[in-house]
Amino acid sequence: MKKLSAAMLTASAMAVASTAMPAQAGELLDTIIERDELICGVNTGLAGFGIADSQGNWTGFDVEYCRAVASVILGDSSKVSFVPLSSVQRFPALQAGEVDILSRNTTWTLTRDASLGSTFAGVWFYDGQGFMVRAEDGIETLEDMNGASVCVESGTTTELNLADVFAARGIEYEPVLFEALQEVLTAFFEGRCDVYTTDASALAAVRTANAPNPDDYAILPDLISKEPLGPMLRRGDDEFYAIARWVLFAFLEAEEKGVTMANVEDMRANSSDPTVQRLLGASGEMGSLLGVDNDWAYNIIAEFGNYGEMYERNITPLGLPRGLNALWTDGGIQYAPPVR
Repeated sequence: MKKLSAAMLTASAMAVASTAMPAQAGELLDTIIERDELICGVNTGLAGFGIADSQGNWTGFDVEYCRAVASVILGDSSKVSFVPLSSVQRFPALQAGEVDILSRNTTWTLTRDASLGSTFAGVWFYDGQGFMVRAEDGIETLEDMNGASVCVESGTTTELNLADVFAARGIEYEPVLFEALQEVLTAFFEGRCDVYTTDASALAAVRTANAPNPDDYAILPDLISKEPLGPMLRRGDDEFYAIARWVLFAFLEAEEKGVTMANVEDMRANSSDPTVQRLLGASGEMGSLLGVDNDWAYNIIAEFGNYGEMYERNITPLGLPRGLNALWTDGGIQYAPPVR
């Protein structure tokens, strides 16, 4: 190995020192800290992702992500106010500053990235648009839907994909549009439309949690779109954006490195893996670089586990396999950039 000269070592050390300065909080991050609460826009009620019980306690995959962001910024995962938003309500609420972040099954698209004054922290869940039908109707393919009425939420990529794909295949259909999820479900289960289409994960959640008898309904294997879902933020605060993005990545990196809720303390004390040490704050200044406590990732993994544990707790009960959401080392496409 070629040895570095003294001058190069000095320059390298200065570079490290200059990038190890704590980040300055942006305007939104300052507001959240001053308010001592994160305001998170969530689904109006989707099992596995974001749903409230009769006491108003929110649970789900997207909900836990928001709690983790609050933990990193405010040191307390309970300091979150959840605002249920329909598909139509979500973007105006984010633009108006009524919520700090959207964590509710929102697809990352070019239009949303470029024209809504927003940005995406990353892909939290890879999904695709599917179809649910009544089993007794005998619909097995998209072509079987010719002439069918299709329930769909307005203002979604789902509505647009449906129009594109059915037009391309020459399939005639009657769209039945609703603004709110509950309106769509009521219409479908009352038989006011033949087909219900949305993200495959949502279909599984609805069939499990809302169908009068789940066995009466079939989810077709066909998927007609890519639906990369992720947390959405307003532009203008790079410091808040960096935290939101690296919370997501920390959960993925923890799973890849075998760090779990049960072993995180032991791994921080005894792991010889430099990446694990940096991730958990045993070495390096990863927290300082984000402007937060160096134990930030340790704390959220100790409370929520890694990405796989969160998936197992919230999504697996819906009957959804990991699929594309498995780590790249297990045949999926999920992974985090290097923690260094």
